[in-house]
Amino acid sequence: MEILAFGVQSDEKPLIEKAFEGHHDVRCLDVFLNEDTAPIAAGYEVISSSVNATLDNRVLQTLAAGGTRMIAQRSTGFNNIDLPVAERLGLTVARVSSYSPYSVAEFAWTLAMAVNRRIVRASNRTRDFDFRLDGLMGRDLRGRTVGVLGTGKIGEAFTRIAHGFGMRLLGWDVAENPACAELGMKYVTKNELLAEADLVSLHVPLLPATQHIIDAEALRTMKDDAILVNSSRGGLIDTDALVGELRAGRFTGVGLDVYEAEAGLFFLDKSLEVVEDDTLARLVTFPNVVVTSHQAYYTVDAVGQIIDTTVHNVLDYLAGRRSENVLVPAAARS
Repeated sequence: MEILAFGVQSDEKPLIEKAFEGHHDVRCLDVFLNEDTAPIAAGYEVISSSVNATLDNRVLQTLAAGGTRMIAQRSTGFNNIDLPVAERLGLTVARVSSYSPYSVAEFAWTLAMAVNRRIVRASNRTRDFDFRLDGLMGRDLRGRTVGVLGTGKIGEAFTRIAHGFGMRLLGWDVAENPACAELGMKYVTKNELLAEADLVSLHVPLLPATQHIIDAEALRTMKDDAILVNSSRGGLIDTDALVGELRAGRFTGVGLDVYEAEAGLFFLDKSLEVVEDDTLARLVTFPNVVVTSHQAYYTVDAVGQIIDTTVHNVLDYLAGRRSENVLVPAAARS
């Protein structure tokens, strides 16, 4: 059998081909799965999608009509998939329930340190042989307060690094993580966390309950000189509200690896095009903002684990097995 994989980055392709070697053939495409590209999957029983795929009603209908029966998403998040429609169509949908939490946690700290110590501005200056220090002053993080929204595996890894910095630890989640509590984390309400934290980092999944969890009110609750980092999902932040606060001169820095309207932009080269997203265009002009293109997970360790799990998900489906990664019950194979 040949598997069709959408949205494969050039660095990923050899890893995917090697992982499927000895099991099944795999055809890798660099285009993302959406309404325009879904017809390519005709005749493929199993396809693999990336985090920026669009798997809404129309796309799923097209896939099912073309003979697709299994979708193996190469990510933990699945907010891009209409699961009720997939189940109605008899499609099996699986994801990668976990991979190296350190990849995202370490990158979140990279963003935090980059905006705190003005690394991008400093690098741009020295490239022009401008070695002044004006405007580059940062802050020690030791002794300051970090607020971690979401203390699962990634949030815990982020907290361990914060503990190493010697920071005061505040956490918020629906359930406390004993490992974080052992590090000295104090669990508080969301508003208390936002009001007291010098650095706020988001590590919750994107669900209806967490959509715009950082809205205009939440942003106003934060300290004027706080640092905000989001390496989870773009929809956690009301970006228009954030731009408004930034225009008012608030926040020491904002580090974003995700953006709520990133589909159709991130992972693509738009450098020769006019980007019509005025919110994003304004966001990247702020000198205290660093935006990266959803790369926090992108280490050889994490990507390797994602691919290996995807292969196992496909093999489980073909063998009629179920695992914790299955989001929609497996359909019977004809």
